[in-house]
Amino acid sequence: QVQLVESGGGLVQAGGSLRLSCAASGRGISVADMGWYRQAPGKQRELVASIGIYGSRNYADSVKGRFTISRDNAKNTVYLEMNSLKPEDTAVYYCNVVAHARDGRGWGQGTQVTVSS
Repeated sequence: QVQLVESGGGLVQAGGSLRLSCAASGRGISVADMGWYRQAPGKQRELVASIGIYGSRNYADSVKGRFTISRDNAKNTVYLEMNSLKPEDTAVYYCNVVAHARDGRGWGQGTQVTVSS
């Protein structure tokens, strides 16, 4: 079973940038589609970005052109580069194996991102 630890969150002003990391242990993630998700207060968790085994990427419309997902299979790590941050990006960000997320399992602690206006 894979364990995931998110890091890199923090407090940033609108227009700023952050880079989130998701380190996997237990099992490799090189053969898994991976996703970054976020949950804002009072809202459901949503998929922000995903990256396939061969590097194909998909983004939520709200972050297209601002966020970039990437993966380093040798380091068993997935990243989310976030630029031009907006207050509405404020949320707890989680990474997960896409298949596990669909099953409602495998969630880590997440990392808090707060964007001030």
